[in-house]
Amino acid sequence: MSMTLPRYLAAAVFSLSMASAGVARAAPHPCAQDAVAQALKLLKFHVDGDTRAEVDDDVKVLHPFKNPANPKQKFDVLEVWGSVYKGQYRMHLIYAQMPGQCVLMGQEILEHASL
Repeated sequence: MSMTLPRYLAAAVFSLSMASAGVARAAPHPCAQDAVAQALKLLKFHVDGDTRAEVDDDVKVLHPFKNPANPKQKFDVLEVWGSVYKGQYRMHLIYAQMPGQCVLMGQEILEHASL
């Protein structure tokens, strides 16, 4: 008994593997480095200047959303994780979609904890 995939299934598997490879090589967001720097400032502010504050270099691009003041405009959301001692923090840095500029429009921080 042969264990080969039907032609249509093999093509689908190939297409999915190529698509996931393309995602892995996607260019970083132009404001990724700025988001890391801003996240560190936000975290230090949040923890009253604790010198143990650190942020990851990994930046996750989340789904953009419409500007509440002008629905024709969108904001990009970049997620950065940080830590202070044993505490972990998730930060969202919100940037205006302006080519060639990193205009920070908002930020949020949330301690990742189970209460």
